[in-house]
Amino acid sequence: MTDVKQKALEAFETKFGGKAEMCSYAPGRVNIIGEHTDYNDGFVLPCAIKFGTAIVARKNNTNKIRVVAVDIDNDYDEFEITTDMSKHESKTWSNYLRGVTMLIAKKGHKFEGLDLAICGDVPLGAGLSSSASLEVSFGNLINQAYNLGISLQDIALIGQAAEAFIGCKCGIMDQTISACGQADHALCIDCRSLELKQVKLPQDLVIMIINSNVKHALVGGEYNERREQCEKAAKVLGVKALRDATLEMLIENKSKLDELSFKRARHVITEDERVLLAISAFEKGDLATLAQLMYASHVSMRDDFEITIKEIDALVEIVRSAIGKDAAVRMTGGGFGGSIVAVVEPDMVDKVIAAVNAEYEKVSGKKATIFTTHATNGAQFALL
Repeated sequence: MTDVKQKALEAFETKFGGKAEMCSYAPGRVNIIGEHTDYNDGFVLPCAIKFGTAIVARKNNTNKIRVVAVDIDNDYDEFEITTDMSKHESKTWSNYLRGVTMLIAKKGHKFEGLDLAICGDVPLGAGLSSSASLEVSFGNLINQAYNLGISLQDIALIGQAAEAFIGCKCGIMDQTISACGQADHALCIDCRSLELKQVKLPQDLVIMIINSNVKHALVGGEYNERREQCEKAAKVLGVKALRDATLEMLIENKSKLDELSFKRARHVITEDERVLLAISAFEKGDLATLAQLMYASHVSMRDDFEITIKEIDALVEIVRSAIGKDAAVRMTGGGFGGSIVAVVEPDMVDKVIAAVNAEYEKVSGKKATIFTTHATNGAQFALL
């Protein structure tokens, strides 16, 4: 956090004069397994990563949020705190803040204005939840600055609702792990009950995130289209959500479903099972089983949910070629670009880097960006 915090502090002094009084931080996330299961009331297994969003702030004794975005050429916006917020037509980054502000106010919480400077290092468009990191960091800032007493899980729900305000009907995973992550653990989230289970990760494993540098945008129609297909399948199967369906039930009702709805449902039903099996694999330190589950997840996303692209598929196969059949690797994030995730032994990191650097550009015409990380803590707040 040190670099982004320092940049935010410098931008704050330049824009507002004087020093910031407080700092809020929330990380991005990588989802190890469990894709597009969250809005189907299912299970997911993400961990928080060492990249995130820092917001430094000072109360301004007005009814306005005044904010400078370091990463967007110090772009500036200001807006009044109200329960009837309008989206900004061009400053899309500001709409996340507007949504969070409006939703906290709608819950009846009373708070006043803040001057803010924001800086983050979650790679944009990489499928690592830069938006959730921003929402949680900002929501918790308001919460802590004015002692509102909102729980971190409720901050996450506010962030999720802010996405809907913007136009993306996302699940609860991204905001929950950003708020509630724990160092050295993945977090199993039951997306129906919101029950959380911390899953200890073996200390001798490295999490690699390989960004295809093909950016995705979840506000696009594909994401909402997949969600509608899943809801349609659940309705035909007579269940509240696909989390309640079984593979046997799906097969019995295949004739009632169009081909796309059947395939979308098959992905979700089998993916939920893979998440639960992956928890057991982590607890046993069974990397071979984890590898089978993660690759099966990728194949399901490629063939049944149809959210991968050739660059992502190529990266997965490059890692598998470098490590072998025990490569725990899959696409991560909403799809249509972004990143892959691999859970590897330390002595495999350099081998994977070399293979990606040698092969990926031949396929894509782009260079991949490779990160290594460990599981980190979620939202943090401190007075300066």
